Amino acid sequence: MVSVHDGDTLTVLIERRPVRVRLTDIDAPELRQPFGTRSRQSLSSLCFGKVAALDVRGHDRYNRTLARVTCGGADANAEQVRRGYAWTFARYARTDSPLFAVEREARAARRGLWQDPAPVAPWEWRNRVRQSGRSNEVAATRSRGQP
Repeated sequence: MVSVHDGDTLTVLIERRPVRVRLTDIDAPELRQPFGTRSRQSLSSLCFGKVAALDVRGHDRYNRTLARVTCGGADANAEQVRRGYAWTFARYARTDSPLFAVEREARAARRGLWQDPAPVAPWEWRNRVRQSGRSNEVAATRSRGQP
């Protein structure tokens, strides 16, 4: 494993070529979001400089490889959730995924982002940022006298 981008995305070398990998079934806070940097640090401590084994599930719309990732014998996807640095991504995880139980346990123990009394899920945060950007675009257009 050569680099960690955030709490759910890293780059590995496969046959000397860098491949960006998105950890499946989890969603970690964005870097500018509360706990985003800590989530990235957590994934880095799990995987940086270690051999990563991938269970590839496909590719996303950004052409990232989607995979379950094991680093040094640890399931990085589950460990990020266990440490409280990622949500189980209900939109994509199977309804019987063991990650839901891991997340419930992390919440109950108030680990990581669950220390926050009202953590905002990354998909909600991204939506708010998009909405805020649109609001700013509309306000700027109106201030220029355009409808």
